[in-house]
Amino acid sequence: MNTLFDKIWDAHVVQQISDGPTQLYIDRLYCHEVTSPQAFDGLRKRGLRPFRPAQVVCMPDHNTTTLGQERPIEDPVSRTQVTTLEKNAAEFGLTYFGMMHPKNGIIHVVAPEQGMTLPGMTIVCGDSHTSTHGALGAVAFGIGTSEVEMVLASQCILQSRPKTMRITVDGELGRGVTAKDMALYMMAKMTTAGATGYFVEYAGSAVRSLSMEGRLTLCNLSIEMGARGGMVAPDEVTFQYIKGRAYAPQGKAWDEAMTYWKTLRSDDDALFDHEVHFDAADIEPMITYGTNPGMGVSVTGRVPETGDASFGKSLAYMGFTAGQPLKGQPVDYVFLGACTNGRIEDFRAFASLVKGRRKADGITAWLVPGSWEVNRQIREEGLDRILTDAGFVIRQPGCSACLAMNDDKVPAGKYVVSTSNRNFEGRQGPGSRTLLASPLTAAAAAVTGVVTDPRDLMM
Repeated sequence: MNTLFDKIWDAHVVQQISDGPTQLYIDRLYCHEVTSPQAFDGLRKRGLRPFRPAQVVCMPDHNTTTLGQERPIEDPVSRTQVTTLEKNAAEFGLTYFGMMHPKNGIIHVVAPEQGMTLPGMTIVCGDSHTSTHGALGAVAFGIGTSEVEMVLASQCILQSRPKTMRITVDGELGRGVTAKDMALYMMAKMTTAGATGYFVEYAGSAVRSLSMEGRLTLCNLSIEMGARGGMVAPDEVTFQYIKGRAYAPQGKAWDEAMTYWKTLRSDDDALFDHEVHFDAADIEPMITYGTNPGMGVSVTGRVPETGDASFGKSLAYMGFTAGQPLKGQPVDYVFLGACTNGRIEDFRAFASLVKGRRKADGITAWLVPGSWEVNRQIREEGLDRILTDAGFVIRQPGCSACLAMNDDKVPAGKYVVSTSNRNFEGRQGPGSRTLLASPLTAAAAAVTGVVTDPRDLMM
């Protein structure tokens, strides 16, 4: 009667503290430049070294520039954070993939594509979107700086066991509907607090039909519903995705791993603390209109008529009115990228829609691969030629305009259709106005200059 979460969690329990948290063993710690400096300082003050350095991977992504990475970072704060991570990794003997390294990019994109993230693992990082890695059948969640220090020092963490939720989406997704739309639809229905306190398993035929990239997008957005993390049970899609990747098991080790991985599913009689069901046929291309990811509607819909005081404040910030249609709303910027939608499948989708068209006048478009590996695939598949012919420029990998921690900031008052994960006030630049959407919907806006139903442009 065990859930997938139960099986992985229980296999990693070191000890259960009486009337307290669980001491949980951690298989992988991912470190980026923002939340790790104080953790490394803590080790120095205590005279400690990382307990298992081979299980720690460090990578700058939040502060990296997406043009001119071959040159020193101009912003002094960003430069300091990136160089500090490099120095810390060298001092403590940790794996480090710096800017321009072929294995560099956004850590939540690089780790799965390199085979570092594997089914059955426990994975943490000082970043809330660590939930992404659950797509491969792992228990993955974000942690704070003091917890990063804890894992560095002991390869363990103290955690309270979360409740479990299963979200089942059955049926077939419609034309032009993606995993991003599925996630935005769930949030619109459940709100950004709908999964608070839970670890979510996504199930159902619509989830099973998703590619690994789609599952990574879905799990990435779990945190935006308040969940501790999200996961999908590994299956043949998972195994084929992992096989042959740089850090994946090989030979006999692969066969042994597969024997274990195939046990990683919720038992038929498993009991979840909460169950939610959706019909894939009800989901359309989505877009947000407010200042949290749960404020979303169909791209053909209208801003809702009712809401509380915070709802009115959000509309005022966005410059929208209740009852207003979003289709046809002029936009200024389009951003394709982030750990949500910076993978090769996202660039394929974007390119498929802009092929034979031109970027609209007045649109500034930032197309940012999630890794150098994605950048390589873009060029290998000829997507770069399609995008260049349409008037777009492909930038260098990094978190980019997902958050205002680097040079890619949307100016105040400007509207951006963004494939990232958050639309908070000022998230993409002070005063910026974010409309979250899928790569297809972003592409449609990029070639029309307004919010557009991507289905209207699909052949």
